[in-house]
Amino acid sequence: MRPDTPAENVDHTAEAARLERTAGLYPEDAEALLLQAAAHLELSGDRPAATTLYDRLLSSPAVLDAPHLVRALKASNLWEYGHEAEARAIIDGIRAAAPRDPAPWVIVAESLESHDELEAAEATFTEAARLLLTDVPEPPYATHPVLFGRHRVRRMLGAPHDDWDALADVVNTSPVSLDELHDPKRVWSLGSENPAELEAEISRLRAELGTFREALSRPFPVAVLHWPAGELAELVSAYPTLADEYPSHETHLAVIEASLRELSASGTGNLGIVTGTVPSYEAFAASEGTSPGDPDLLPQYATTLAARGRAAAWPPERGGACWCGSGVGYGGCHGAPVA
Repeated sequence: MRPDTPAENVDHTAEAARLERTAGLYPEDAEALLLQAAAHLELSGDRPAATTLYDRLLSSPAVLDAPHLVRALKASNLWEYGHEAEARAIIDGIRAAAPRDPAPWVIVAESLESHDELEAAEATFTEAARLLLTDVPEPPYATHPVLFGRHRVRRMLGAPHDDWDALADVVNTSPVSLDELHDPKRVWSLGSENPAELEAEISRLRAELGTFREALSRPFPVAVLHWPAGELAELVSAYPTLADEYPSHETHLAVIEASLRELSASGTGNLGIVTGTVPSYEAFAASEGTSPGDPDLLPQYATTLAARGRAAAWPPERGGACWCGSGVGYGGCHGAPVA
């Protein structure tokens, strides 16, 4: 949700204004775009303006995809510029609502943690873990920050490892263990005059930063364009010049999976799939002043959809449905091993 870009390389105020303009052009994507704009405003230091955007979303007549996420971000932002009482009230409301999305839980728990409310942060992370991970055979990727945050806070509190902490250790992919990353004594090593200790701490920080950057970059994937069968038939019928690009729907789906596997094998991470519709594509072509029948427009359309938050991560989570919309599990559909 937060732009993963160094502050010195971005004019956050200008970027927020650009995103607001884009939201006006694409009202169906206003929620994702305005949340990004609010994040830039927070980074610019204009927290009251960010709150205004959160309020704009919450007061909108449109049904939000993630209302609890918007409230959590608003609470975190409010607390940072002195509105503690209002922030606490919002946090209490989110905990009472018990959303099934892990993101609001992580945001409010980290807000409590950053203001030294460690016991409340640990309780919030634990509530989230019980709600989202009880009787779940394998923790979904989106819930990993719940486990990691809980582990970190409990280490700071000096609490002994429990089953949730053990699970956090299992899903941790960093080359540095969570116990080492979350060791409270690390802060003392930063003040050490021993070069070996400082070098070891720098290595640990790089590993931790790499994990965070991977998580932050996931919402902005390299995207491949997918057309459902009905949309593809309508597209090729209206624009025959695209028939060479899409000889059949079955071939189209096979090419998508093959392209993504090839990108993954070459080391490209952060892959996703965007689903197109003919009306949306025609509107995009009109905005670009070109014909929808131009094949060169297709990758631009895919990139624009991804930038508007429309991409679904590839591959799907283990046990998840296939991206093609067949309703079959990915492993038994396009995710099956190639003969």
